[in-house]
Amino acid sequence: MSTRGMVIIGGGETGASAARTLREEGWQGPITLIGQENLAPYERPPLSKGALALGSEAAPAFILKEQTLEELSITWVREARAVKIDRDRHIVQLADGQEIAYDKLLLATGASPRKLTLEGSNTTSVMELRTFADAERLRSKLEAGRQLVVIGAGFIGLEVAASARERGCQVTVLEVGHRILMRGVPLGIAQAVEARHREAGVNFQLGVGIERIESASGEQRITLANGQELRCDAIIAGIGAIPETSLAAACGLDVGNGILVNDRLATSDPTIYAAGDCCAFPHGVYGGTRIRLEAWRNAQEGGAHAARNMLGADQPYEAIPWFWSDQYEQTLQVIGLPDASTLTVQRHTEDESLFFFHLDDEHRLAAASGIGAGIAKEIKLAEMLIVKRAVLDPVVLAAPGLKLKALLKELS
Repeated sequence: MSTRGMVIIGGGETGASAARTLREEGWQGPITLIGQENLAPYERPPLSKGALALGSEAAPAFILKEQTLEELSITWVREARAVKIDRDRHIVQLADGQEIAYDKLLLATGASPRKLTLEGSNTTSVMELRTFADAERLRSKLEAGRQLVVIGAGFIGLEVAASARERGCQVTVLEVGHRILMRGVPLGIAQAVEARHREAGVNFQLGVGIERIESASGEQRITLANGQELRCDAIIAGIGAIPETSLAAACGLDVGNGILVNDRLATSDPTIYAAGDCCAFPHGVYGGTRIRLEAWRNAQEGGAHAARNMLGADQPYEAIPWFWSDQYEQTLQVIGLPDASTLTVQRHTEDESLFFFHLDDEHRLAAASGIGAGIAKEIKLAEMLIVKRAVLDPVVLAAPGLKLKALLKELS
């Protein structure tokens, strides 16, 4: 047995999932998990939800506790930054000079929050949310009556807005686009989400740019492009993320919008894999279109899948993309890729949930999205229809009494 073993760069959901899977699949050699934080791997979805909304002090939701890492004989290298990959020697070099040898290497480097580049924007004046430490800092600002400005009306920004309202803050959301949730969410769901936020007291300013940000005596002042001035106690930006590709690029791997991998999640070097937010992969269900996903399920399943292929499984990665968001009592979910569709069919259900079915040119189901209390089961059924590449009648899909389960039986 080799003494080099498996090395994973990235201590988030993807890295933790891969490390656990390697052991569960029978790998008995060394596993080294390299993370930049002091905390063992923890879940990130709660950071914009429960970790902010709770009245009492929040704690990380650990994926792998230190005790579990020890029980699985996974070497956890904390507070460590990988700075170089020597592909000829199969060595990862850390910032402190330590060198770690590998047989197979997984890059699970994730993505970093996109930075504001406005006059006056810096880490002191504008917060971001990626780590548990970020959440603790933001949470300390969310006292009842304080004014919070959220820049960006994507999932992170809106979840923070909902949590802040639950803590009693006054919240304004600024968005340069003409509507909220511009990426991958149909207009009807975006309108329902915006209406719930407005009902909760959130103020929206859409289609507006920002001129500059100024800070003085604990107060923040935002000057908008239209000349309006906003004063607040805290600002958080949620304007997207950029994949961490610098290590891969520096050692000569192919990169684009993410580290480029094949459908086995292998990079242009067959001994190096990449998974999670940092990689772009071709998806067989969508005609080989290369996609990059920032989603919990992709992080978890991609890490596990890469681990199995590192052990020789040689299986294509075809997990259907799935996103969800909780805001107030509302849950919304999206399964598949709405952008791959050319026709959208809307359906209301008896429990007042709202669904959209997204069909391609041949009326194959490419995606489904929904909002409401009873959507989970229907979204799961829609996923099964997507996997089957089901061709569906738009008129049938729009019927209020439609049973997706019956459609599945017809295809069996």
